Amino acid sequence: MVFPQGFLWGAATAAFQIEGATTVDGRTDSIWDAFCRVPGAVVGGDTGEPAADHYRRFEQDVRMMADLGLKSYRFSVAWPRVRPDGGAVNQAGLDFYRRLVDTLLDNDILPWPTLYHWDLPQRLEEAGGWAVRDTAYRFAEYTASVVAALGDRVGTWTTLNEPWCSAFLGYAAGIHAPGRTDPAAAAAAVHHLLLGHGLAVGVIRELVPSAQVGITLNMYPIIAADPEASDVARRLDGLQQRIFLDPLLRGSYPADVVADLAPYGFSEHVRDGDLREISAPIDMLGVNYYTEHYVSASPNGAAGPSPWVGVEHVSFPRRDAQRTDMDWEVRPDGLTSVLLRLHEEYPRLPLYITENGAAFRDEVSGQGVEDADRTSYLASHLRAAHAAIAAGVDLRGYFCWSLMDNFEWAEGYAKRFGIVHVDYETQVRTPKMSARWFARVARDNALVAVP
Repeated sequence: MVFPQGFLWGAATAAFQIEGATTVDGRTDSIWDAFCRVPGAVVGGDTGEPAADHYRRFEQDVRMMADLGLKSYRFSVAWPRVRPDGGAVNQAGLDFYRRLVDTLLDNDILPWPTLYHWDLPQRLEEAGGWAVRDTAYRFAEYTASVVAALGDRVGTWTTLNEPWCSAFLGYAAGIHAPGRTDPAAAAAAVHHLLLGHGLAVGVIRELVPSAQVGITLNMYPIIAADPEASDVARRLDGLQQRIFLDPLLRGSYPADVVADLAPYGFSEHVRDGDLREISAPIDMLGVNYYTEHYVSASPNGAAGPSPWVGVEHVSFPRRDAQRTDMDWEVRPDGLTSVLLRLHEEYPRLPLYITENGAAFRDEVSGQGVEDADRTSYLASHLRAAHAAIAAGVDLRGYFCWSLMDNFEWAEGYAKRFGIVHVDYETQVRTPKMSARWFARVARDNALVAVP
């Protein structure tokens, strides 16, 4: 299976998950630093320090990427490192990303920065966070600082990563930072995140007119377990996909989702001109894909808040399928479905798979890490991506998640997604079998046999 000429092969990370150095060179707390200090919020009481110590070891990590033949590196910029507390620019923070970008370019690796991967400055959260409109304007200011510093060397920008997680896991379910359980705040956060995206697109266009700009969404097919679950599936699809895709690509929110969120005051946050800002043309769309959602309308029996705002009864029946260490079903065909849906139902844009990967329980031996299950996962999803290309989808690249083991949000260091193993005690990096295999795929621009 040969991929199109020029297909982009890369790996992805996020600042809070790998950088460490959480109090170094002027960086202040993000919402994740504060969340990690809440008893019981993160497995094992883990924090973002030292993570994979990438802040101090980035040159070593870039050499490792080059050795693996990666053509691009998708990383995120830490807002509280660049504008601590959401305030004035911190030159030391910007200089780190200058050095990272220069090192990548020196190694012929394309920098692919994401401006927001969930690390809102804690001071801005204390002022209301994404539930208040002002945060969107602070995001535009932060964007201007980063793009002014790096725009002469960076040609591709992603504004937000997975705003669904930021809004619904962070403000409704409370299982991600900032840990709030306020459905109305989550509904407001959806709109303000999208407004921030639109404002950031305008800033980037003004500063670097030639830049390629996009956003990354996490997309999963929603499959009803039975006819009674059809309305639940519609609601979940609205919250997971359409509430983001429609305003971005069609210039309007889906009417049924607006009605579903009416009890939470969603429309009160939408002002004249907002949708025009949000739907400013973008150059590509990033798709993060991990699994499918198989849903039932039966009561889930679980107490506590849910990310599915306005959906009173929803459960996720177990099917007979291989599962990852995150207990997610392995469903590669769902990736083909997602890509085809975008191709068939929305204005056509170049697409990139900006995250795809799996956590498994790695066994370290004298031979390294022979992660056959992860390698098989990646291969099956690359076959699914190739099937979408064969059906006409304009898919231009693939970034595996993740370059290396890291802090996996509320799971702490308990889950490993990396194609490179990190010994958190010594910070020694060891490419796994999946990394060696992926390097061959990138070199050949074609799917090769799994060892």
